[in-house]
Amino acid sequence: MLPRLFRLLAPFFLALTGALSATALQAQEVVLGASVQLTGPLANTGRYYRDAYQIAIDKINAGGGVKIGGKPHKLALKIYDNQSDVNLSVRQYTQLVSQDKVNLLLGPFASNFALADSAVSEKYKIPMVQGGGASDQIFARKFKYIFGTLAPASNYFGSTIEMMKQLKPVPKAVALLYADDAFDVSVADGTRPKLKQAGLNIVMDERYSTNATDFNSLLSQIKSKNVDAVLVAGHETEILNFVRQAKSLAVAPKMYSFTVGVPSEDFRRALGADANYAFGMTAWLPSASLKDRWFGDAEQFAKEYKTKFGYDPDYHAASGVADVEALAQAMETAGSTDPQKVRDALAKIKFDSLYGPIAFGQNGQIDLPQVVIQVQGNQLAEIFGGKGFVKQPKYPMPAWDAR
Repeated sequence: MLPRLFRLLAPFFLALTGALSATALQAQEVVLGASVQLTGPLANTGRYYRDAYQIAIDKINAGGGVKIGGKPHKLALKIYDNQSDVNLSVRQYTQLVSQDKVNLLLGPFASNFALADSAVSEKYKIPMVQGGGASDQIFARKFKYIFGTLAPASNYFGSTIEMMKQLKPVPKAVALLYADDAFDVSVADGTRPKLKQAGLNIVMDERYSTNATDFNSLLSQIKSKNVDAVLVAGHETEILNFVRQAKSLAVAPKMYSFTVGVPSEDFRRALGADANYAFGMTAWLPSASLKDRWFGDAEQFAKEYKTKFGYDPDYHAASGVADVEALAQAMETAGSTDPQKVRDALAKIKFDSLYGPIAFGQNGQIDLPQVVIQVQGNQLAEIFGGKGFVKQPKYPMPAWDAR
């Protein structure tokens, strides 16, 4: 009777063992929380972070997860749509840490969001690693729990200005235009003294409203003041409006350069041939020389990303992946998911990622050099870096009716 009874009960014990194993596995899960712009005016860039976080988590999990104290832990993502609303984003981060009890935080897109949301991570002493906010203001408050993988906004135009000094003819009259949000104000504050140090004459220094749609007045001034180079710090929708209106008013200085848009496939698709000659900058290009523990290298990552999501990654996506990898590396180094121990590990961390070398400064921000890029033949061309010209730029920019 006993052997027969064991045979009858065997399926029950197997099911119970499986349930216990599943429960044990679930207990080993580490949840990363984020609030990202999935709808609203910033959704086009916000999606980079959602997709980057997910592909990084999937890749790390496929490789066995994060090894903490010798035991594998799977990563999970808890993400909310902040609808491009800063106040909602703050409430969602508060919910993530106080109600959802996530282990660690990933950031939103845009500096004004990171500036506000990082106050939540500081209050609750939960580390946030974010690659969506570059404003110097984020890191000037001596917060201990915010880490950023974008280079300082104040130096975004640094490489561009170095290039301008070597252009022939050197642009003499420069217009500096910037939106009134945290990122773009930081860009302008850093760019202004660099232009003066380079001996370049600032003939326009104008601040405009975030999400502005009408640039006709500024463009008319650019034309009347014979501006040679226009540097614009803004968001992608603003840049698209600027270029379209520049064409309609036949405003074509020798060059224009933008903080965002140019690296994006969507920007080039939206403008078509009108995107040509635009300069931009990026801290990342998908090079096979950027080795990575999980993806192999940046080139391989870019292929996997395009296959999975149907569009090319830019530096937003690469920095988002680096955010996840930094948390994974820090947990392994700390041998714990304890927020304080992970925070301390992040402060000392040094590793190579597909985005570049990750090592946070004392203020919590990394500093990668910006490469100057230009749209040529509706394709991105690497123009200027730390060692000078990589490729000759298309300069001066021709008149719109001469293209």
